[in-house]
Amino acid sequence: MSNGIQSVRGMNDILPAQSASWQYVEAVIREVLDGYGYGEIRLPVVEKTALFSRSIGEVTDIVEKEMYTFEDRNGESLSLRPEGTAGCVRAGITSGLLYNQVQRLWYQGPMFRHERPQKGRYRQFHQVGLEAYGLAGPDIDAEVILVAARLWRRLGIRHVRLELNSLGAPSARAMYRDRLVTYFERHAGALDEDSRRRLQTNPLRILDSKNPAMQELIAGAPSLPDFLDAESRTHFEQLQQTLSDCGVAFQLNPRLVRGLDYYSRTVFEWVTDRLGAQDAICSGGRYDALVELLGGKATPAVGWALGMERLLAVLEAEGGTPPLPVPDVYLVLAGAAAERVGTRLAEQWRDAVPGLRLLLHCGGGGLKAQLKKADKSGARHALILGDDELASEVVALKPLRAAGEQRMVAWTAVAETLRALVAARDNP
Repeated sequence: MSNGIQSVRGMNDILPAQSASWQYVEAVIREVLDGYGYGEIRLPVVEKTALFSRSIGEVTDIVEKEMYTFEDRNGESLSLRPEGTAGCVRAGITSGLLYNQVQRLWYQGPMFRHERPQKGRYRQFHQVGLEAYGLAGPDIDAEVILVAARLWRRLGIRHVRLELNSLGAPSARAMYRDRLVTYFERHAGALDEDSRRRLQTNPLRILDSKNPAMQELIAGAPSLPDFLDAESRTHFEQLQQTLSDCGVAFQLNPRLVRGLDYYSRTVFEWVTDRLGAQDAICSGGRYDALVELLGGKATPAVGWALGMERLLAVLEAEGGTPPLPVPDVYLVLAGAAAERVGTRLAEQWRDAVPGLRLLLHCGGGGLKAQLKKADKSGARHALILGDDELASEVVALKPLRAAGEQRMVAWTAVAETLRALVAARDNP
C-alpha cells in the first residue's frame, strides 16, 4: 500500500514469520533467569522526564538528543523510556523493594531513542534487562555476567567476547576525570565536534568515540586502571578470579567506560563481530549511587541489558534460528454436514491433547482446494471429514510431509492418535 500510512521510521513491525524466533529466544531467557532466581518486573513505557535527566545525565546524548519527550495535558514533561534501569530503580523505591533488601529482578520490552536507524539499531528497540540490588561484593558482579554466559550457551551463540573494566570509586573516577580533561585540552585541536562538546561535561565518553581519526589520540590518553583506589582494585581482581574459576574468558579493556553517567566500578560488554563491525549485544555494570540519586536510601546495584534485535541477528548469523512452528494437523471439512460438527470436534480434540497445533479450515470450498490449503499451511497431516466419514464417525488421516498411506481413525481414537503425533514432534 504505497499510498497508505507507513510505519514511523525506525519503528518496525515484527511479522509472524519473525515472531517465532522472538518467542523462542524469550522462552530461553525466561528459563535461564528463572534458574538464577530473578523475578520479572513489568515497567511503564512512559515515565517523567526528570527520571532520565537525573539518572542518565542531562548532558548525555540520550537526554540531549535522543529522547522522545512531550508534555501531557497537565503540562507535565513525560518521555518514552530510552532504557530500563532508571524505571526499575524508580519502581523499587516507590514500592519499598530496595532498602535493606536483596532483590533480583528482570524486565523486557520496547525502548525508544531518536537515533539514526541502522542494522540492529532502531528508534523503537527491545531490551531485556537484569538487575540485582542490595549486594555490594564482586560475587554478584560475577553472577550477572555468568547469567549472560549461560544464555549464550543455551542459544548456541559462540562468537561473543566479554570485555571488562573497572571505573573505580567516585573519588578515583573524579581524579581520573581531571587528568583526562588536562590531556585532551592539550590536544584540543585534534578533537572532533562531539568530543569538544563532551570535554567539560562528560569527558570519559570521549574514550568511547568510534571516530577512526580519534583512535590514536585516545590510545595515548591516561589509563583508567592506573587511578583505581585500593578497594576497587581488590573488588576487580576478585571478580576476575571468579570468572576465571568458572571458565569464562574475558579481555580487559581500559577504554571501556559505558555511555551512562550512573556507572561505577565494574563495567562490561559482550561484543560480537558477527554483525559486521564489532558491536555490543549485552552491556552493563555496577551503579551503586543510582538509588540514592533518585531519592532512595543508598543501595548497591549491578545489572545488564541486552538488545533483542542484535541478539536475534547474531543468532541468525550463527544458524541458530529455530524453525517456524507448523500445524500438526489441518482439519478438512468436505460438506455442509461436516462443517456443522467440525468446529465442535476440533475443540474437543484441542481439549484432549495439550500442545496440539490444529488448524481448522474455514471458508468452505471443495476437497481438492482444501487439501491444497492444507499442504500450503505446512501441516504434517490432514484430517479429512466428509459425508461418508461423518456417517461412520471416522476421519481420514493423510500424511502430507512423509511417506505413508491414508488411514481411517475412529472418533474415539483420534485424541490418542493426535497425542502420538505431538509426542513424535516434540521428541523427533
